[in-house]
Amino acid sequence: MAKLTKRLVDATESLEKDYVIWADELSGFGLRVFASGKCRYVLQYRALGRSRRDTIGLHGVWTAESARQEAEIQLGRVAQGDNPAEQRQLDHKAITVKELCTLYVNDLNAGLILGKGGRPKKPTTVGTDIGRIERHIISLLGTRRVKDLIKADINKVMRDIMAGKTRVAVKTKKLRGKAIVRGSAGTATRAVGLLGGSPRSLRIRRSGWR
Repeated sequence: MAKLTKRLVDATESLEKDYVIWADELSGFGLRVFASGKCRYVLQYRALGRSRRDTIGLHGVWTAESARQEAEIQLGRVAQGDNPAEQRQLDHKAITVKELCTLYVNDLNAGLILGKGGRPKKPTTVGTDIGRIERHIISLLGTRRVKDLIKADINKVMRDIMAGKTRVAVKTKKLRGKAIVRGSAGTATRAVGLLGGSPRSLRIRRSGWR
């Protein structure tokens, strides 16, 4: 065990196998030295009776001091019953709005999304829904994780669609035909309705929108 400092980390040497230098100033805080020469700060702790190891970050991106401060924060969370390593895994696996839209469109094309009267949506309605999803929802929220969305994000989508931020020219079936997709209050309301307004929606609200 040793006090983890920049000088100590810079002086570490790689071996044939990875090894960990544990800090003496904070229990569970350490530096994992890889055979490749890279160094990564880690935190070892116990949660629900099991030993867990969480990665803080790569040396160079994190300094020894900033990593130690982060380790103290994480240990505080552990003391309150949280599990940082498990939460990090969930964050990595968190579905994006685009991924959720893809699942919805697959079900829509398979006739699994029901419309009025409990019947599969008509082809024209399916086409309209997919257009709204691709031109408005994915355009504005595609890369966002569903679990991170809050009501303010949905309200902003409404405003952006109404302001014409998703306005686009699209080709039509007619020869050299072109249609302009404009934003409007009606378009915004129907697009947001797909996000979480009914049992037939994308279920963003159910997936984590709060």
